[in-house]
Amino acid sequence: MMYDTAKAIEVLERTPAVIAGMLDGISGEWISSGEGPGTWSPYDVVGHLIHGETTDWVTRMEIILSDKEDKTFPRFDRFAQFEESKGKTMHMLLEEFKAVRAKNISILRSKNLTEKDLAKTGTHPSFGTVTLRQLLATWVAHDLNHIAQIARVMAKQYREETGPWVEYLRILK
Repeated sequence: MMYDTAKAIEVLERTPAVIAGMLDGISGEWISSGEGPGTWSPYDVVGHLIHGETTDWVTRMEIILSDKEDKTFPRFDRFAQFEESKGKTMHMLLEEFKAVRAKNISILRSKNLTEKDLAKTGTHPSFGTVTLRQLLATWVAHDLNHIAQIARVMAKQYREETGPWVEYLRILK
């Protein structure tokens, strides 16, 4: 499928509700458990998504669309959520994600992006030259990746309890 902003928004605007449906109001073990040492819990993932909303996607889109000569993106701290989420409940994080995502979708819609805009480039600190089209497509895939991660982490909490059915549950492998 070719990138299309309207189709991208179909996913982007649903992500907060999907994740809230999975996590809001459930017991702490589901929220705070990971897959082992050094892995992320669902709580960590939501914090990471918020940090991306506030420092990555729209910020980088604005850099690409700007008239600046230097269109180098600032580095993204993939672990900032560990500090930024401290003291917040899952419900608080979900509400924050919902609000910041709604704001960002409004900004994205307001751009009325053209094919020419989508072909504009910026400089990623690791990848080099990237297009706005690639950045925005990645935003959608990033959401879906983290929804799958949350589901996988949750499913693995019952890995041992599934007994022989583990053979039929790819998510547990």
